[in-house]
Amino acid sequence: MAVLFTSDTHFGDHRVLNVGRRPFASVAEMDVALLANWNAAVAPDDEVWHLGDIARRAADVPVLLKCLHGTKHLIRGNNDPPGTASASGWASVADYAEIAVDGVSLVLCHYPFRSWNGQGRRALNLHGHSHGRLKPMQRQYDVGVDARDFRPVTLGELAGR
Repeated sequence: MAVLFTSDTHFGDHRVLNVGRRPFASVAEMDVALLANWNAAVAPDDEVWHLGDIARRAADVPVLLKCLHGTKHLIRGNNDPPGTASASGWASVADYAEIAVDGVSLVLCHYPFRSWNGQGRRALNLHGHSHGRLKPMQRQYDVGVDARDFRPVTLGELAGR
């Protein structure tokens, strides 16, 4: 079982085609690519932490969650409507989480931090929200699809191992 991270998929959201400068001709093309890329990267028994902004419409989320591989956790983003968090199919829902993967402490939030718990003890901050447009900081990684080839990634991929 692998643990993967992603953010800012924005399924069904036409606004990100321009905001994120995504290379898709339509929302339908984007959604098909995002779903295919997710399922190519994620095995059914993998765990995925989605750090917010999964879809424009909460009504679409239950069907999406059934189609996407893995056990899925949501860290809410600013564009997740209230019904998104209550959709069936999430293993957990929170605004913030601290977890460890392969002995590495991680601080997970939709938003990037200037400082975070454990930063001085080598903890990493994984975030979304910025669509790959923030200047990188040491031990901080944007896991949004715009910065990660439109797919979930492992900690090893983020850290270059």
